[in-house]
Amino acid sequence: MPGRTDSPAATDRPDTAAPAPGAAARAPHPAPAAPAASTARTPAHRRPAGPVRRLTARTPFARQLRRIGTGRVLEIGCGDGDTLAGCAPGSVGIDHDPSAVARCRARGLTAYTADAFLAGPHARPGAFDALLTAHVLEHLDDEQVEELLRAYLPYVRPGGGVLLITAQEAGLRAGPEPVRFTDFPLLRAFAATAGLAVRRTYSHPLPRTAGRLLRSNAFVLVGQVPRG
Repeated sequence: MPGRTDSPAATDRPDTAAPAPGAAARAPHPAPAAPAASTARTPAHRRPAGPVRRLTARTPFARQLRRIGTGRVLEIGCGDGDTLAGCAPGSVGIDHDPSAVARCRARGLTAYTADAFLAGPHARPGAFDALLTAHVLEHLDDEQVEELLRAYLPYVRPGGGVLLITAQEAGLRAGPEPVRFTDFPLLRAFAATAGLAVRRTYSHPLPRTAGRLLRSNAFVLVGQVPRG
């Protein structure tokens, strides 16, 4: 796929390109087992400190979530549930760490490990209005990213939104070592392989140049599951 090699950092710009004509949508059938890539290899979420903590004190990615509507969200890599807590009722989080799942549940949130989700009542095709995964994809290789999206996108309704968020330079330096730098071109390549329409790509919360210094700056791709 086009994302097999690292791509140079992109500038912040909208992207309105639709999928290539004739691109087939993924069949809406749930995976029979937890994907090998799920979130088993992703690092635990770290709470930011200092000025970065103040920037993210409110619900993380609240503005991004508004871009994909106000419906039920399936969050892959939910951590302690800071973002999940700001999602619509009926939203569900998935995380590889059972202790993180327990902390989410202690907050009154619905969260599962990958295997428990697939065996539970929420694993229904098209049950969610959107999918979110933040600071996960940069810690997976290409095959794992493809498997993760292929496994969980069937649980999002046709026409539903997708948010793919990855760290920029300063964020990568502050956390566990990533598999590779996952920028706009690579996110678009993953979206194309998954059959998603790319609605927009942009840098958040500040323009792209701030990503070398600001740990909270991230690449954001807003996509959409095909309607038919």
